[in-house]
Amino acid sequence: MQTMDNFNFAGQKAFVRVDFNVPLDEKFNITDDTRIRAAIPTLKKIIADGGSLIIGSHLGRPKGVDAKFSLQHILPRVSELLGTHVDFADDCLGQQAIEKSASLQPGQVLLLENLRFYAAEEGKPRGLAEDVTDEEKAAAKKTVKAEQKEMAKQLASYATVYVNDAFGTAHRAHASTAIIADFFDESHKLFGYLMQNEIDAVEKVLKNTVRPFTAIMGGSKVSSKIDIIENLLTKVDNLIVAGGMTYTFVKALGGTVGDSICELDKLDLALSLLQKAKDNNVNLILAVDCRIGDKFSNDANIKVVPVNQIPDGWEGMDIGPETEKKFAEVIEASKTILWNGPTGVFEFDNFSNGSRAVGMAIVRATEKGAFSLVGGGDSVACVNKFDIADKMSYVSTGGGALLEFIEGKELPGIKAIRGY
Repeated sequence: MQTMDNFNFAGQKAFVRVDFNVPLDEKFNITDDTRIRAAIPTLKKIIADGGSLIIGSHLGRPKGVDAKFSLQHILPRVSELLGTHVDFADDCLGQQAIEKSASLQPGQVLLLENLRFYAAEEGKPRGLAEDVTDEEKAAAKKTVKAEQKEMAKQLASYATVYVNDAFGTAHRAHASTAIIADFFDESHKLFGYLMQNEIDAVEKVLKNTVRPFTAIMGGSKVSSKIDIIENLLTKVDNLIVAGGMTYTFVKALGGTVGDSICELDKLDLALSLLQKAKDNNVNLILAVDCRIGDKFSNDANIKVVPVNQIPDGWEGMDIGPETEKKFAEVIEASKTILWNGPTGVFEFDNFSNGSRAVGMAIVRATEKGAFSLVGGGDSVACVNKFDIADKMSYVSTGGGALLEFIEGKELPGIKAIRGY
């Protein structure tokens, strides 16, 4: 399989699918350009080789053409980071895109308008009336799938080589992330640097594990993490369960959780996961104490209580000091660490101590030689808030894609290029 380092882009026109889905404020200023900066090495390599560059991305979740989701808003920043003029096509499938991509010279760059302005990008019908029949739904789906293939074919026609550097959308079989690869031979489709780094980081954790392997799983609901937890219980040595789902486990074990978030219909599931951990000789670790508040607010009154003795009118908001020590001891003894999800409501400073403690324990383990992978939006927000992102081995840009990869699912954007 081709790689960025062994492929010479001289004389080539590269269609690069990036993930420039960055947050904008009310004046359309970029508030976090991390995703753009992450793709710059791939884009610069193509230009430096003497190739020409066609950039495709989505922004937001438009239901059609919508000026507030136009990639024109990010054009100046892309140009600034690349250090060169970036031309713009105001319709990714329009005549302007066809003509501008055809006339691109070596070293020149073209940014296409938002790919998701077309329903064909996602391959899903839009705007169906509520009273349509199943037959009409099936017909609409068939139509948009045909349009998806045609869209992929046209995007492919702009270029001689396809580069996927959008890990954040790798779990979607979209026109520009998976279908397009069918129109390039094996020697003319490859992963960008970011995409390859993401794949390498996850596979290092899950397939080339140095033990002990500890995963820290946060999140509010067991039901949203069940597939990940079940997959990890066949791979890890230690599984630290944190966040809101703690209280479902505590309740299942007979504790009182007050007004804490708790999935009463998942108590049997929690018990089955505890048993599966035992069967697999996995050390599943729960909090022993927690910080509770009398309302969901940063200025709530705070108490520290045993995790299974939360009074009515109070809710668990973060782990307590004894749990911080317990989690840190396990983390610092680990050689491979995966962190997905905070330990509590870290957005509130008064309930961010636990997540900070976990983050600092991971930093110390990493300094001692452990490989640490941080992924998932809230975990990434944590390491950025605590200013420790650069002290982790790898911080993933993928949200849903990373989670599905950890679950062991096949990602269409990866399979489209490497075949598995």
